[in-house]
Amino acid sequence: MSMDRSGHGLLTHGKNSEFQNELHESNRADVDMGEECKSSETSSPEKSQEATESESDSWSGSASLVEKSAVEINGDECQAPPEIPLVNKYEMNVDSEQESQSLNTVSVDELGPGVPVKDGKGLFMVPAVGMEFESEEHAYKCYSRYAVMEGFSIRKDFVNKSRVTGTVVSRRFTCYRQGYRPSKHTMNTRKPRKETRTGCLAHMTIAWQPYGKFCVTNFENKHNHEFVNPSTAHLLPSQKRLAFAEAVEADLASSSGVDGVPKLGMGFESEDHAYEFYNSYAGKVIVRKDYVNRSKIDGAVVSRRFTCFREGPRKETRIGCLAQLVISRQSDGSYRVTNFEEKHNHELVAACRIRMLRSQKKLVAAQIAEGNAIEGRKIQLKSAYEVSCNSIGDCVDHEYDPVDQRSKLISKCTREMRDGEAEKIQQYFQSKKVKNPSFFYAIQLDADNQIANIFWTDAKMVMDYSDFGDVLCFDTTYRISEDCHLFSPFVGVNHHKQMVIFGAALLYDETVDSFKWLFQKFLEAMSGKKPKTILTDQDEIVSEAISSILPDINQRVCVWHVYQRALKQLSHMFIGSPPFVNDLLSCFFDLEEEEDFIASWNHMMDLHGLWGNEWLNKIFETREQWAIAYKRHIFCADIKSVQLRGSFILNLKKYFKQLGKMVNDWHYKELEANYDISQNMPKLMGDVILLKHARDAYTPRIFELFQQEYETCLNIVVNQCIENGSLLEYKVSIYGQPREYTVSYNLSNNTVCCSCMKFEFIGMLCSHALKVLDYSNIRLLPSQYILKRWTREARV
Repeated sequence: MSMDRSGHGLLTHGKNSEFQNELHESNRADVDMGEECKSSETSSPEKSQEATESESDSWSGSASLVEKSAVEINGDECQAPPEIPLVNKYEMNVDSEQESQSLNTVSVDELGPGVPVKDGKGLFMVPAVGMEFESEEHAYKCYSRYAVMEGFSIRKDFVNKSRVTGTVVSRRFTCYRQGYRPSKHTMNTRKPRKETRTGCLAHMTIAWQPYGKFCVTNFENKHNHEFVNPSTAHLLPSQKRLAFAEAVEADLASSSGVDGVPKLGMGFESEDHAYEFYNSYAGKVIVRKDYVNRSKIDGAVVSRRFTCFREGPRKETRIGCLAQLVISRQSDGSYRVTNFEEKHNHELVAACRIRMLRSQKKLVAAQIAEGNAIEGRKIQLKSAYEVSCNSIGDCVDHEYDPVDQRSKLISKCTREMRDGEAEKIQQYFQSKKVKNPSFFYAIQLDADNQIANIFWTDAKMVMDYSDFGDVLCFDTTYRISEDCHLFSPFVGVNHHKQMVIFGAALLYDETVDSFKWLFQKFLEAMSGKKPKTILTDQDEIVSEAISSILPDINQRVCVWHVYQRALKQLSHMFIGSPPFVNDLLSCFFDLEEEEDFIASWNHMMDLHGLWGNEWLNKIFETREQWAIAYKRHIFCADIKSVQLRGSFILNLKKYFKQLGKMVNDWHYKELEANYDISQNMPKLMGDVILLKHARDAYTPRIFELFQQEYETCLNIVVNQCIENGSLLEYKVSIYGQPREYTVSYNLSNNTVCCSCMKFEFIGMLCSHALKVLDYSNIRLLPSQYILKRWTREARV
């Protein structure tokens, strides 16, 4: 390096004189450290504290605005005085592990000042008095690299600027432990801040020279504290700034744009842009907007931290995950990544549940809306067909002829189609089959070869039936219009007690032969799997068809259908007598004991003077077909729920022309419930082993019902116990109530049975049985009483 300074441009006489005066003052101050520390602008504890806080905080999760000087780095080289060899241009190592490895191989203490050192990425200089640099920033970089090699961090401290041009005349870089923080005695301090300053005097001072470069005028390398471990040197604040500066430089040089995995220095136009990118990248976890630092001047976001939803210590859902992305605003108004932690300390969400993440819902909603777009609504029938079949799924294609020539009706169908309706039906279902090979549909013709009935389902519905088809509700109460065809869905209930649909039919003929054909096609689509129980309306034709095609299946009349007919038959009573409505609802849906049902029914008839009503007398005669107090040995999966059935009817009336959307909404709600299983555990009423066991097995909705039964069992008393070998028979009752229940417990096989038959009816042990298990010191729920269809593993 040539030290000939004649080639450098000279300042004008006046300007040069002022610079020389300022330089002289600066150099004089550098020699006398004691006097310099007394400067009101450079050495006050308040200023030192602010400098350190600015340095450290700007790189933490609550980072503030990044120093512009840490970003603006060009490619010039630092230079040494004549007696020192030229320093090669070095590159900053962003990879902490590689850097740590290089640190272990170099001992700077063994080297003298001004000696070039190689750190694995290139050469740099050990600082020495007289060393020259092209700019202030290059001096900072060189000293910072040296500091990292030693194991300490540096801070920009005193600066002397020209009063004329504002350019830097001299600058002092100090150890980050220089000075002391002032002690603040205040009652409002929530958490005392750890002291990091030790009054260290290590520093390097540079001064501007008339020929345009900066020269080291003072260098103190003795510290009064221990250095950090080389393996953690990359965490030093000054090293973070250098890594960030290089990352920004690399990002600016790259033309790939914002894509892929987040990285240090990556730029974004706005905070929202950064959030959308990180949310898209995260995918399998929820992204939460965490800490934000706003400007005290205009309120704009200076820095923001996005974290994993499991960050923090909150019980049950948060486990202290440190995965995060931190962005800080730059001088041009954009935002750049100042910290990115990729690793999580927990399992990620399965791909099939990604769209249930709260931070992903907007995307999911858009996809659902797009998937439910209706092709056209030229006529009412076509629109209904389109949306009714708009479902999702994938399965093996069924090889069948949709038009069933073998099962033609022997007569003309009871309801005629409108002109052109048949062609539109065929075109629509053919197009659905082409678009989705898993779509299954079948058409029955009448004696005139006209379409009489249509049945359809898809792979998702078939899958639902395979998991929850033990109880099937076949509904014949919906019509497109008063004089038109019948819409009949096959529905059930899933492990969250949510509605699921297994298939649907449009019937223009309502004879026994039509219903026989429909049930045959339903079984064909479901690979021959039969339900355990089928719930229907009070329709003799449907009942006859079921007995013919499904002779071994338990049949019940759906109590909801009977109640709906009561609304029509007794409309005058519903309008003028609210107490009657409550009494009727109680008789239909609340009473599980035959004695209670009969007593309440008679009370209702007496109170409201209804003994002369023929319709009520008629349905009372058939009460064993529909009242929930009867046939409790038949498993019904609790489909008696008013909320469940009422919700379906209301939705159907509101969304019939968008039935596909409603079905997709049901699927979406199930996915939401499935996701919540993995994220939220239901609260326990107490530290009870049996409840913990049940909570781990059941879905949250079912566990809620189970826990209610357990709470009731706490008020049950055992009145009598009769022992007969391994069989124990208990008489139990709720405290203060006369009614007794008989509970049998078999010691040999650990089985329990109650006279209320709640388990047989809905698949969950009653409070009476739970009392006996507790009385017998059974602390875990026997596996035979945990039905898979109610568990978290119902789909497995």
